[in-house]
Amino acid sequence: MKPHFIIKDAEVSDVLLIQQMITELAEYEKLLPQMVATPELLTKHLFGNNPIAHVLIAYDNHIPIGFALYFYNFSTFIGKPGIYLEDLYIKEAYRGNGYGKALLQKIIEKAREEDCGRVEWSVLDWNTPAIDFYIKVGAIPMNEWTTFRIELI
Repeated sequence: MKPHFIIKDAEVSDVLLIQQMITELAEYEKLLPQMVATPELLTKHLFGNNPIAHVLIAYDNHIPIGFALYFYNFSTFIGKPGIYLEDLYIKEAYRGNGYGKALLQKIIEKAREEDCGRVEWSVLDWNTPAIDFYIKVGAIPMNEWTTFRIELI
């Protein structure tokens, strides 16, 4: 990793950048038709009166190269909050340099500081580079769980 690498909390002025990187992630994950997040929605839910999710942005030499979007949940069994990592994205040209690991470590650090019991996320079954990366950093696949969803949009 380069010495000019930093991770910062996103600000409302970053909304268009966040939307751009979400779009890039949607393209990579072959989910672009599902991408309906607008700057207005992101502003409301990330920076409004009651933000329900948070974003970290990674920069290399002041160039935005990736982001992590997360929110808090709660484990009834542990009796503590947790962090759900909705998205972790590094632009393709910057992958393999430790930036994704640094973003994940920042999320884990934040979880420890806030006395969370766990950090969780989902990975598309076909995304073997991501799966391999997460296993390499010590994450454990939860293969006995099935994700369910009800779409409200």
